[in-house]
Amino acid sequence: MENLKYKRLMLKLSGEALIGDGSYGISQEMVIYAAQEIKSAYETGAQIAVVIGGGNIFRGVEASVKGIDRATADYMGMLATVINALALQNSLEKTGVPTRVQSAIEMRELAEPYIRRKAMRHLEKNRVVIFAAGTGNPYFTTDTAAALRAMEIDADVIFKATKVDGVYTKDPVKNPDAVMIEHITHGDVLKQGISVMDSTAITLCMDNNLPIIVFNLKNKGAIKRALLGEKVGSFVGG
Repeated sequence: MENLKYKRLMLKLSGEALIGDGSYGISQEMVIYAAQEIKSAYETGAQIAVVIGGGNIFRGVEASVKGIDRATADYMGMLATVINALALQNSLEKTGVPTRVQSAIEMRELAEPYIRRKAMRHLEKNRVVIFAAGTGNPYFTTDTAAALRAMEIDADVIFKATKVDGVYTKDPVKNPDAVMIEHITHGDVLKQGISVMDSTAITLCMDNNLPIIVFNLKNKGAIKRALLGEKVGSFVGG
């Protein structure tokens, strides 16, 4: 085991990170790239859990605006996260990383049901655990699922891998004058309404003193470097 700053990591991957250069669906190149990045971090000896979004396939909030019942739309979004989880598991295992998928919605033919103690045992046995189907409840995002599962498995930190380099004063894609913030507290994120994770997730992390590191997934080696304590992206915490 290398000299790790964080020994147990919750990695939050957005579904959009798997789109690649397209506008929808799963780019196999991006899934393979994400798996290789996770493998590089895994080889340090860190214990890694992953929560993955489903926005590349289906977004419950957007669908509810268009007329689908919100709870139904959210359940559909949860199923999209299972598709992404299986794709990532397949790529990870092809690189030689033992992986388990646990789903908050029971589907025994595809994944284990979420059981906290079993998940922790997998981590102790150096298996990557992918948590699918969010929290299993509508009205909660996968950001909140990542914060909740991180608390349950006693993770040291949440890494949020996105399409931008860190936390910005405003959306850098739409606003060229946006300024990157290197260090900010959970409270200031809430007060200033900065888009990092949703407010429920940020509040959970603040109440439990759990730091969040936000960085660009395409920044090669970022997960490993952050695990080893190097400065990567933006730090949200005390």
